[in-house]
Amino acid sequence: MLSADVPLSHLSPLVLPLLLLLQQLPPTASFFPNIWSLLAAPGSITHQDLTEEAALNVTLQLFLEQPPPGRPPLRLEDFLGRTLLADDLFAAYFGPGFPSRRFRAALGEVSRANAAQDFLPTSRNDPDLHFDAERLGQGRMRLVGALREALVAARALEHTLARQRLGAALHALQDFYSHSNWVELGQQQPHPHLLWPRQELRSLARVDDPTCSDCEELSCPGNLLGFTLLTSGYFGTHPSKPPGKCSHGGRFDRSSSQPPRGGINKDSTSPGFSPHHMLHLQAAKLALQASIQAFSLLRNRLGDRGFSRLLDISPASSLSFVLDTTGSMGEEINAAKIQARHIVEQRRGSPMEPVHYVLVPFHDPGFGPVFTTSDPDSFWQQLNEIHALGGGDEPEMCLSALELALLHTPPLSDIFVFTDASPKDAMLTSRVESLTQERRCKVTFLVTEDPSRVQGRARREVLSPLRFEPYEAVALASGGEVIFTKDQHIQDVTAIVGDSMADLVTLPLEPPVVVSGRPLVFRVDALLQKVTVRIHREVSSFWIRNPAGVCQGQEEGEGPLGHTRRFGQFWIVTLNDPPQTGTWEIQVTAEGTPRVRVQAQTALDFLFYFGIPMEDGPHPGLYPLTQPVAGLQTQLLVEVTGLGSRGKLGDPRPHFSHIVLRGVPDGAERGRVPLEPTGPRERNLLTASLPPALLSTTGPFSMELIGQDGEGRGLHRAAPQPCTVVPVLLELGGSPGFLAPGSKALLSLRITSFSGPQDLDLRTSVSPSFPLTSNLSRVRLELNESAWGSLWLEVPDSATPDSAVTVTVTVTGQKASPGPPTHAFLRLLVLGPALQDPLAAPAHSSGPILTSTSPASTLVTQGRTGGGRVDKPWWGTVGGVLLLLGLASW
Repeated sequence: MLSADVPLSHLSPLVLPLLLLLQQLPPTASFFPNIWSLLAAPGSITHQDLTEEAALNVTLQLFLEQPPPGRPPLRLEDFLGRTLLADDLFAAYFGPGFPSRRFRAALGEVSRANAAQDFLPTSRNDPDLHFDAERLGQGRMRLVGALREALVAARALEHTLARQRLGAALHALQDFYSHSNWVELGQQQPHPHLLWPRQELRSLARVDDPTCSDCEELSCPGNLLGFTLLTSGYFGTHPSKPPGKCSHGGRFDRSSSQPPRGGINKDSTSPGFSPHHMLHLQAAKLALQASIQAFSLLRNRLGDRGFSRLLDISPASSLSFVLDTTGSMGEEINAAKIQARHIVEQRRGSPMEPVHYVLVPFHDPGFGPVFTTSDPDSFWQQLNEIHALGGGDEPEMCLSALELALLHTPPLSDIFVFTDASPKDAMLTSRVESLTQERRCKVTFLVTEDPSRVQGRARREVLSPLRFEPYEAVALASGGEVIFTKDQHIQDVTAIVGDSMADLVTLPLEPPVVVSGRPLVFRVDALLQKVTVRIHREVSSFWIRNPAGVCQGQEEGEGPLGHTRRFGQFWIVTLNDPPQTGTWEIQVTAEGTPRVRVQAQTALDFLFYFGIPMEDGPHPGLYPLTQPVAGLQTQLLVEVTGLGSRGKLGDPRPHFSHIVLRGVPDGAERGRVPLEPTGPRERNLLTASLPPALLSTTGPFSMELIGQDGEGRGLHRAAPQPCTVVPVLLELGGSPGFLAPGSKALLSLRITSFSGPQDLDLRTSVSPSFPLTSNLSRVRLELNESAWGSLWLEVPDSATPDSAVTVTVTVTGQKASPGPPTHAFLRLLVLGPALQDPLAAPAHSSGPILTSTSPASTLVTQGRTGGGRVDKPWWGTVGGVLLLLGLASW
């Protein structure tokens, strides 16, 4: 291991923030990355547009061919002439009120991974990943490889990794139609061999074939020489452009100033960026068709259930349990089994049936293994085999088991931890906190040991009364809670597992924490139902008042406003439906600091993302961030879910005006940021600029979305998890592609400070425990200064094929540089040898052939079981019709 405890010679000051960081090497270009790109080239089709339109088209195909149980089948004519929206698809298929939030989040993962190909140092300059520099054969090989990795990861239930590799594959596939001359050759369909590894790409331009003539103008419609060979443009100086070859073109392509000048890219509608801008829409149309083919190929290989899990095409949450299996946990394990059985039986066959199950046991000193499945019967069988045996002393390896669960649980899920012991591995607290926020998972701890008690388990040492604080910290960071209860109440308290899986939204409280003598205020709108108030801790009394002034106290049973249940220190008040709209109040009298949470069911919610606006350069767009960075100008993108195309044309729609930022846990308001609509009205996208002054304080903050419905009444939603302003920008990357058993991979690391001098320590870890070395362990950064490092990961011959590896880098400030730790997580795939290529087409095929066990339909496509049209490829029947739905919004 190389030492880096001395000042590094490779540190260099930055004149501008991240903009220069991302442009130090000349990148390649492509369709612009995402919605933010439209500031540079309005009217252009972005990678995000293409990816989401393709996914929605194939999802509609799935819904048309697989009618939901108990509901009438969808009709294609109901969607003709309309913009495809996830909310509308879910409402039509599952019924009104079923949320599309997880599906839209999964699409966001694919879209952001697609856009990242233009930003990440490991991918942005590689011509093979963008079909540049006439490296068409190599590009096809990398494209098919990424699709194969997506397929393998999805089959291994590594869905986040599968979405990342799918996004990379779609980026390359879409680039082919913008960067090559396929459109200029007059082709009206996608390339028939691009997705098939056993098909040869023919008629490629040779090294000595001139392809372009000189063009001095921004717009170069006639600069391609008259020939029928396939070529693509060169970008920058690596590799250098041979004489007579085409450039990519555009204002940032240095090769376009060398004869023959100009270029051929069709990335945008702007001649300043795209010399063949006049063909942008034709290229986008073919790229969309090809993207639909890629999604359909994965659907064919994974089956409808596997494809639905890949894109989270379900309103249901996963069911994820972390169970303490020591000898004193018999009641808790039985309660978990009863609740799991209830959920499985109650929801089997319904839209809310979980599609993913995770189970991680732990004790001391062991934890795991993790068990994941999509089969409820397999999950129940595995859970039923767990019993409380031995190891009855405290503490236990709880956070290690929780970290495993987080790595295998889909984003936007709830994880439930059952234990009666404090954590032995408290050193993992900050890492687990960060992982909950990256995964956007809420963690609820059900602890059957009151922290004031000391009897029960054997003790190896005197335990601190603060020993449960790591659980409190993780729960706070994830938007969850720690519920202390007793064995006699555990079965009643576990009812919150089913309640939480109902996809509840959190309503903001004002003030956000209990203040003695001051009521808590929350607002109920007409879109809410099944409103519940949960109060936890030593409560003396409380009352709830509705907008009409009707009160209800803490007495158990039915009251004028709803039903009250009490389990020890835990109270649940379920308000009567429909709840009266308007302002409600809660007054709580308690010892210490009670916890109050108001939740409700509704389809109206929001997702949010952070990014750095790249307003100039070859890739204007929004460079994604997991968390905002102190001192860095940051953009917030808010995606409102559950609106769809509600109401008639011209009817007033809900309007969201601003975001409120509050410190956590004190609830103090940090600022209000106005929101601006972005993109087409139907997509319900809003943006806000977060100035550096607002992000100058490191630490967690929560967000509240404030607006009005169509009649001017208030709409308030709170983000389920808080966010954290981190002290430095930490970027961890590796070469695109997969790992192989017995190989060694080089990973890259970059740390940048935008908020002043900092002295930092670095730690690395890997799960599973493969050898990992780094040349960077300590660094001092001045303002706007970066440090680069390298990590070497060794994959042993014994590594399990088709499995995932997680590399974690943690940066902490030394005593003179306080602040929360910053973490970076990198998920990599270990891929075994392919005995049979999973993407290989039959020898006689020139394109995708779909097979399915679904019932026959009048819209059945070529090769589908049960007959159907066989006179033309599938994209000439259903696909061709569905394609018009995507293009209608352009």
